[in-house]
Amino acid sequence: MFQRLKFTALLGGMLLACSAHAGKLAIVIDDFGYRPAQENQVLQMPQAISVAVLPNAPHAREMATKAHQRGHEVLIHLPMAPLSKQPLEKDTLRPDMSSAEIERIISEAVKQVPFAVGLNNHMGSAMTSSLFGMQKVMQVLDHYNFYFLDSMTIGNSQSTRAASGTSVKVIKRRVFLDDNQNEAEIRKQFTRAVRLAQRDGSAIAIGHPHPSTVRVLQQMLPTLPGDITLVRPSQLLNEPQRINHKPLPPESQPAQPAKPRNPFRGVETCVSKQPQQPVPATRALGVIGDSIAESYIAKTLESLF
Repeated sequence: MFQRLKFTALLGGMLLACSAHAGKLAIVIDDFGYRPAQENQVLQMPQAISVAVLPNAPHAREMATKAHQRGHEVLIHLPMAPLSKQPLEKDTLRPDMSSAEIERIISEAVKQVPFAVGLNNHMGSAMTSSLFGMQKVMQVLDHYNFYFLDSMTIGNSQSTRAASGTSVKVIKRRVFLDDNQNEAEIRKQFTRAVRLAQRDGSAIAIGHPHPSTVRVLQQMLPTLPGDITLVRPSQLLNEPQRINHKPLPPESQPAQPAKPRNPFRGVETCVSKQPQQPVPATRALGVIGDSIAESYIAKTLESLF
């Protein structure tokens, strides 16, 4: 009996270990503060869904506070200068700004977005590709104990190099959910994020509070595979950033029954007239534990004790 208990406990530990190695998926919804109707729907989703709030949005403080109260992680979604020529939003960070000006803008953003624990860039390809500019940003973030989520709007982002010598931890977006707001395309990107998390151990996806994005998340979050755990971005700060550049394997298709090689038909399946009773999990574990306890390996281990 003691041996059975030991091996049942061993089996339970193995199951827990498997769950610990599940793929981790973080989802961040940017541009919070402008559309309370859709944003409130996001806040009804699992608490692991995080939100990034634009500091100068009309509902910034309200939505940041509400998100925090409902258990969601809050980031500051700070405008940074893009490479494209377009009108810049108020307090957009630029590479040529002084450290004092960058510090002022981030300080104001912290006041407008209470409960923030991290910061990510809104646009920002010109800023994030500037090592000198991002070093000034990281030096300011170091004082707030913030992490930086790089939205990766440009491939040669300097955020990781710029954070060197500071305590700021950098994590990076892998998937944009809704560059195309067609629901079929959003579902495709959601599935891609899941498969990246399965393959690489973790992945971060960024979306926006568009009605189509909200609908897809409401449909697909409850159907996440069992080997995927929904996490906050801060839970990935100490995770290895494994980027596998190999193409993703094709999506698995339902297995088709193999055709028999002989010309004879198989016998008909016997169908029980009585409904099958469910097997309790404890009984199933007991049976498996007994099987392990009676195995050759178990007998060998038992002889060693």
